[in-house]
Amino acid sequence: MEHVRLGKSGLMTSRLIIGCMSFGDPQRGPHPWSIGIDEARPVVRAALDAGITCFDTANVYSDGSSEEILGALIEEFGVREQVVIATKVNGRMGPGPKGGGLSRGAILSQVEESLRRLGTDYIDLYQIHRLDRSVPLEETLQALDDLVRSGKVRYIGASSMHAREFVRAQYTADLHGWTRFVTMQDQYSLLMREEEREMHPFCLEEGVGVIPWSPLARGRLAREWGTSTYRLETDQPGATFYTQAEESDRAVVEAVGEVAAERGVSRAQVALAWNLHKPAVSAPIVGVSRVEQLQELVGALDVKLDDEEIARLETPYTPRRPVGF
Repeated sequence: MEHVRLGKSGLMTSRLIIGCMSFGDPQRGPHPWSIGIDEARPVVRAALDAGITCFDTANVYSDGSSEEILGALIEEFGVREQVVIATKVNGRMGPGPKGGGLSRGAILSQVEESLRRLGTDYIDLYQIHRLDRSVPLEETLQALDDLVRSGKVRYIGASSMHAREFVRAQYTADLHGWTRFVTMQDQYSLLMREEEREMHPFCLEEGVGVIPWSPLARGRLAREWGTSTYRLETDQPGATFYTQAEESDRAVVEAVGEVAAERGVSRAQVALAWNLHKPAVSAPIVGVSRVEQLQELVGALDVKLDDEEIARLETPYTPRRPVGF
């Protein structure tokens, strides 16, 4: 497994990151398709055996139970110092002013809860799970800087926002001598390429690692057009992501299928190989719930697309409005 540096920071990660939204108690939170600890155990074990060293979760995933499962398995396997734990803050976890958002009070309260659930005394990469535009940016950045200085957090990251907002955040941190974001976790796939316009060039110029979420477009790139799954049917947020350009999306999905058939590999491997080909991308985040899925996606690292194949995959794309902010 290849390992890469996240931007120009000292933080290293495997070329693939395991997204842990699929881990959790299906009775807690909005993810009835999530898997419990017994089902997650062989997935995490197989990921570690494959050389994957980074696991991304969030406090809101399955109402905190994703963090609990990840923390328990990391402890069970005794690999805390060999892995990077990434989690996020902002989503509503409880009532009151400290139950969600990015105020100083909320951040300092919620990091303690995440540390408790994860069973660790520090978080390698602590990310804001979208902006909280109701709170002064300076308040959020200073609170995050204080966490880094305290040792409870090693690095900080950001997630989907407008490029102009990310630029402002980075240079506000510079003006005050606060810790900069070292990563941008944004939505990037063959069905959502708007980050190529401004966000990714900025990240390349500034040395920020890009760790895309949903590189398979919630599974749409991994199967024939129109195929439904239980997760797709119950994924309420994801249902709003791919409705703007269905004719274009269908053509892209069909191109993925054609290239996959010619190559003798899976659609998921082609779509992920395309993502890995992009210079701004450090490590895509892939969600898996079965060992077989993990093995398939690891296989994408060996798929090297040529210029003609990349052009075929990209040509049907049409501009659209970014979503997921």
